[in-house]
Amino acid sequence: MANSYETGRLNLPFVGIATFGKRPYVADWGRIEAEVAVMGAPFDFGTQFRAGARFGPRGVREASTLFSFGHAGAYDHEDDATYLPQSVRIVDIGDADIVHTDTAKSHANIRAGVEAMLKAGALPVVIGGDHSVNIPCIEAFAGQGPIHILQIDAHLDFVDERHGVRVGHGSPMRRAAEKDYVSGLTQVGIRNVSSTARDGYEAARAMGSDILSVRQFRALGPAGVAARIPAGARVYVTLDIDGFCPSIAPGTGTPSHGGFLYYEVLELLQHVAQAHQVVGMDLVEVAPDYDAGQVTSVLAAQVLLNFLGFIFHAKGFR
Repeated sequence: MANSYETGRLNLPFVGIATFGKRPYVADWGRIEAEVAVMGAPFDFGTQFRAGARFGPRGVREASTLFSFGHAGAYDHEDDATYLPQSVRIVDIGDADIVHTDTAKSHANIRAGVEAMLKAGALPVVIGGDHSVNIPCIEAFAGQGPIHILQIDAHLDFVDERHGVRVGHGSPMRRAAEKDYVSGLTQVGIRNVSSTARDGYEAARAMGSDILSVRQFRALGPAGVAARIPAGARVYVTLDIDGFCPSIAPGTGTPSHGGFLYYEVLELLQHVAQAHQVVGMDLVEVAPDYDAGQVTSVLAAQVLLNFLGFIFHAKGFR
């Protein structure tokens, strides 16, 4: 059998157009045919401090080319498994159109993109953008059945309203908890001085949230935390890059020390993929302008690709 590296173009990471993982680009959202569809949501008007996450999709896409070697999938010697073989079709559908200063139109365009991916039967992967982009992502799941949200984040993001603003990047989990099809939330990594006041924490627990700090997570371990997600739940994962320690993820608008290291999050996601049906995900708040050496963008791309590998390996793709 010919070595798979000898079939087709070599297509090294620094060659060509930087789609996510150098996967095919699909411009027509009515013709998505894939197991996974990736969309950028370059919106950061919900930010309360440092802007710049609008360039997150570009940064993560460029970094993702690092992991595009060859055509044979990604072999992991620890797991003795090849992840993301060619049978897992991944496409990049580009970005939702953002209308500057118009949150409602921009969010509507993001929702339309997620709805198109769901209609096509593809697993939606959205790259932000600030965390407010999660609001239209979750809205797109209306009528899709109950979902449980796993949030990995430094901040609870459970602000109800501030000066009339209900859709900023401090509010997505509050907006999600209000949906009748969101059965619960598991919120991990929450720590230190938060953007959510005490009443927000009380409201979150009253609305069904399970809240864990990084230290509480470490006491339980990744398997113990994953086991707290209700059995049989269909899980949507929202990953704010500031859930990681800024020592490994400095490229974000609201860094918070004391965060996760790489393998902690990776092992949690692997347990979740093995035990639950993952129905969608977003990764938000990467701001490349604050990112020395692209390390945050690389981390984001690596986490997404590994998580996708775990999901489809659990589904039997070999």
